[in-house]
Amino acid sequence: MKYRTCAYRVIASVIFLIAVCLALPLLADDRGEGPLDPSQPQGITVNDIIQKFAAKEKQFKLAREQYTYTQDVTVQTLEGNTVDGEYHQVSDILFDDRGRRIEQVTFAPQSSLQRVVMTQSDYDDIRHRLPFVLTSDDIDKYQILYVGKQKEDDLGTYVFDIAPKQLAPGERYFQGRIWVDDQDFQIVKTYGETVPQVHNLKHPEKENLSPKFTTWRQQIDNKYWFPAYTRADDTLHFSNEDVRMRYIVKYTNYKRYGAKSRITYEGQEVSKGQEPQQPNAGSTPPKQ
Repeated sequence: MKYRTCAYRVIASVIFLIAVCLALPLLADDRGEGPLDPSQPQGITVNDIIQKFAAKEKQFKLAREQYTYTQDVTVQTLEGNTVDGEYHQVSDILFDDRGRRIEQVTFAPQSSLQRVVMTQSDYDDIRHRLPFVLTSDDIDKYQILYVGKQKEDDLGTYVFDIAPKQLAPGERYFQGRIWVDDQDFQIVKTYGETVPQVHNLKHPEKENLSPKFTTWRQQIDNKYWFPAYTRADDTLHFSNEDVRMRYIVKYTNYKRYGAKSRITYEGQEVSKGQEPQQPNAGSTPPKQ
């Protein structure tokens, strides 16, 4: 997210805005988390948990590519508690008659964002980083620290903090916390931000910041935990002004693509009613 360069506001109004933002309490989501138990897992090693959920994430990533769904994105700027700019787009993620993945925009009113400019990295974050996936192909890129066990609504979960080992030029990463279901070994929630956050006091037009967000997943077809809802409410500290941002992203209407296609995982076909040598998911999804 870039700050929009324009005629600067009167200094008094900027000071007032900053004062209001600082006076507001941090708007934390009601995430349904119980007390954090820092004890080590019983009957399984931390490394085994990581390997299991990373393998499940790879299976999940392949499976989600075979589903259609609707994505409803709202991005807002707020002055105090008043929305003063909004970007809203609703898209259907479908397949064309050749089986190729396409995005069909069904609702997109004119954006009224004035204080910020959405960049290509913002659109990429919405598509790829907000519904964060950490597969066995990617775990070597991250430091993964076991934090403990925690109830997430009715689910028992293992909690990990993760951060990229290094920032490769031109790449963006997730940094934050993930909750892994202790029965299905699938990620059911993420909280964090995309990095790097680009600050530039000398050239504000080159700054690129994004808010911290929470993404909840919901169980689909009794086995896959797919993203269901993302929310962010955070203040971005641009060099010229602090801007409060709110993201709301809804993922709905998941349906398995009906064309003749196969999902394979480690040499086995993942059919609609069967998973290759994995326990069935049966827990209640976290509340939104």
